[in-house]
Amino acid sequence: MRSRTMHIHRTLRHARALARIPATRTALVGCTALVLAVTGTLGIAQACPQVRDLSHETLADGDGWGSEGDGTSGGAAADAAHTYTVTNRTELVAALESDPGQPRIIQVKGTIDFNTDASGAPLTCDDYATDGYSLDAYLAAYDPDTWGRDEVPSGPQEDARAASAANQAARVEVKVPSDTTIVGLGTDARILSGDLQVKAVDNVIVRNLTFEDAFDCFPQWDPTDGDTGNWNSEYDNLVVYGASHVWIDHDTFTDGRRPDSAQPYYYDRIYQQHDGELDVVKGADDVTASWNTFADHDKTLLFGNSDSAASTDEGHLRVTLHHNLFKDLGERAPRVRFGQVDAYNNHYVVSDAASYVYSLGVGVSSHLVAEDNAFTLPDGVDPSRVIAYWKGTGLTADHNHVNGHEVDLLAAFNAANPDTPLGDDAGWTPTLRTEVDDPGAVPGIVDRGAGAGNIGKAG
Repeated sequence: MRSRTMHIHRTLRHARALARIPATRTALVGCTALVLAVTGTLGIAQACPQVRDLSHETLADGDGWGSEGDGTSGGAAADAAHTYTVTNRTELVAALESDPGQPRIIQVKGTIDFNTDASGAPLTCDDYATDGYSLDAYLAAYDPDTWGRDEVPSGPQEDARAASAANQAARVEVKVPSDTTIVGLGTDARILSGDLQVKAVDNVIVRNLTFEDAFDCFPQWDPTDGDTGNWNSEYDNLVVYGASHVWIDHDTFTDGRRPDSAQPYYYDRIYQQHDGELDVVKGADDVTASWNTFADHDKTLLFGNSDSAASTDEGHLRVTLHHNLFKDLGERAPRVRFGQVDAYNNHYVVSDAASYVYSLGVGVSSHLVAEDNAFTLPDGVDPSRVIAYWKGTGLTADHNHVNGHEVDLLAAFNAANPDTPLGDDAGWTPTLRTEVDDPGAVPGIVDRGAGAGNIGKAG
């Protein structure tokens, strides 16, 4: 019996290697499990209609910070009564809120639009507006030519904007409880216009979903933000806020139908309706984000949201990023404060030199390790632009490739920025890695396997 069991384990390891899924404790279901039990081989499992049960898969041992301690199993322990298939916002919220304290698996089918009412009817920005708010009135009230640039907006229109924003927040911000797995069914499961919040909980898995266009109907104008002011918005696609043990895997994050390039300008600044795609903030810890696609966005990943949050964030914000595709982003992939962040085997693709700012943001007390990544940069983007200084002191950046050749990114940055040189030591050495690919192979591996609908397609 022991020999048969060892044979099955070896066969499973071989199957995972072929499928390029090193960071998953794979659940076998249906006839596949039966074939293994009887024959000890996967040889005839191809006839099975279903091989993998994504809903019960858990993060593999040693796969990044999310595997620290007790690891991340999400809702794998859920019974049938706490396994839900949801097709709209009302069903999703009910599944999240039912039976507090119970592990749960939530399977998303099709598109769930968070800007909908209880009956599923779509809501527009006009439906949220209240107390006399209108964009035209707001623009007239706070025009810098009359309001000035020294004070943030206040008064009736700003109060109305805030009240309107609260109405939208009540619909699009949805909280996830502990011991939960949320997984997309098939290849087209989508969260539209939603802000999924993993806040002050533990043990959550989010997989195989496309997050599209978490847009703010009511951005706030701040004339004191920067030299010329900025429009600031709320709503990230996914927020990990004071939470621990979170696995974010094979998801796609995109502005989709509402790209920034289509946004108007007011007061000579883009009317920015998007915030981030994934934020890890407020003492969150033990997060692994693997095999995701982050695309077509400006400020993308923020780990630590304040330079003054040492009391909350120091010793936390430990995040692993591996085998993610970062495509056509402006900046923050990621920007890091305080945390020990391990970014390896990611592919960074830049198409438009004019809209690109940087990829790796070295912030206050950050401990960022960026190794064995691949960067595909166009003419006009020098490798020195990959790193940005945000009051940090150093990072470890080894064995990275740019356009197929190894480049010392840190040396390039320091040569171009002699007034703010960075040290070459992040102060720690990552150990929680399952497999590190050669950076020369990363573009092919990641481009094929990252994102929603691509589980098992890497390699």
